[in-house]
Amino acid sequence: MLGEVFAAIDVGSYEMALKVFELSSKSGVKELDHVRHRMDIGSETYATGSISHRHVEELIRILLDFKQIMKSYGVTHYQAYGTSAVRETRDIVVVQDLIEQRTGIHIDVLSNSEQRFLDYKSIALKHNRFKEIIEKPTAIVDIGGGSIQISLFEKDKLVATQNLKTGVLRIHTTMEEVHATRLKYMELVSELVNSQLSVFSKLYLKDRIIDNIIVIDDYVSPLIQRMGVGTETEGHVTSQEYHRFLKQANSVSDIVVSKKLNIPEDNVPLLYVSGVIIKCVLEATKASDIWAPGMTLCDGIAYEYADKKKFIRSQHDFEQDIVACAQNISKRFMGSKSRRETLQKIALTIFDSTSELHGLSSRDRLLLQIATILHDCGKYISVVYLGDCSYNIIMSTEIIGLSHIERLMVANIVRYNHEEFEYYGSKSRFIEGLSKEDYLRVTKLTAILRVANGLDRTHKQKFKDVKVAIKDGEMIINVDTRADITLEKGLFSNRAGFFEEVFGIRPVIRQKKQI
Repeated sequence: MLGEVFAAIDVGSYEMALKVFELSSKSGVKELDHVRHRMDIGSETYATGSISHRHVEELIRILLDFKQIMKSYGVTHYQAYGTSAVRETRDIVVVQDLIEQRTGIHIDVLSNSEQRFLDYKSIALKHNRFKEIIEKPTAIVDIGGGSIQISLFEKDKLVATQNLKTGVLRIHTTMEEVHATRLKYMELVSELVNSQLSVFSKLYLKDRIIDNIIVIDDYVSPLIQRMGVGTETEGHVTSQEYHRFLKQANSVSDIVVSKKLNIPEDNVPLLYVSGVIIKCVLEATKASDIWAPGMTLCDGIAYEYADKKKFIRSQHDFEQDIVACAQNISKRFMGSKSRRETLQKIALTIFDSTSELHGLSSRDRLLLQIATILHDCGKYISVVYLGDCSYNIIMSTEIIGLSHIERLMVANIVRYNHEEFEYYGSKSRFIEGLSKEDYLRVTKLTAILRVANGLDRTHKQKFKDVKVAIKDGEMIINVDTRADITLEKGLFSNRAGFFEEVFGIRPVIRQKKQI
């Protein structure tokens, strides 16, 4: 496969970044250039919910410069993303349109879970070290301007993730509001961070040992990266070494820190904030080692594009991280493991056997799988209002790797598995925000889930084996069981009716073995 020149643009809270990459099957992802421009739009949008005209004009000017750089390298494809500062802008649609009209560059807005997922993918560019580290209990601490994300891995699998509204810019703005002196920074920032970390610790760290921390940030990571350059310990420090470094940095003035570390003086307060956040996480997890791979969101954007175009092959199954995240949500809300596994097997069998009928993608299959895992999470709150409670839990709980729309789709699939279906144009608040195409995807996946749920109506997992075939205008569901399925057959017509309405074909149960 011929190579490509690809550009990734990150419109962040405190700076804009452009990275240009050469992609090829032989060399994988090779960075050609990295340009950064400091611009603090985060403080503005977090406080007011809008970007001033001055900053919009500056954004446009920088993007035009980026465009010239991209042209000079012969960039064939690009992807531009805005993160939390852009995400929290009320008139973002207007701003997006204005920027595109003036620059020709379209900026997509990442949800928090999408952004963090790309950050994780950036680490995978150093796949050998990443795989080795997350075999042991590891916390990935992803520090942004608006929030931080802490994700726990064990044996190469994501076991928990939580977003905390304690980002570098938010905390720095709070410090300025309370007129905190440099001597008070360590104490006050620790107090703010620990107030949120305490809840995380009670939920996820009570009986868990964490060996390593992987840090993704813009301020501390570059400094840790300098340590051990050219050796096996590059970008790696022990907990003791880190505490010593932070103590030394806190004992001298901003000017001294700026000169010694060769960073802009304006960045020093942000360095302290990020440094204290890492210190607090270290103390909460009692981790012994820190690894700062020095990767950025732009690297994650490039990784995802290269993976999609098959220039590289991932050694880590990121899709399984999404599944693992959903499984842990189900576990937290006392979901039945045996029930979800049975439902998942039946639903995915129907999906795979009817691909020509529904025309859905592998991504839709993943959404169906997530819906089967979370189908009963609402019973933790109410068995009577299972559909509504499940919807609210899913919409209030982050599923790393899914966009907001995808999470809304999963929430609706689960809700309509239990509740009466609401149709497009009904002005239902539940489907508001879904496009016609996404609504149709929800409809088809709900129909499949309803049939699967009908086959295990009594929750007794009676079917050892399910096979599906389309024949003579019917979807024949052959079930291999010696159990009495009179109840399942009797209650199946309702769910079969909706499937027939959606696909124009009626599901029929055929029992392979009779008593």
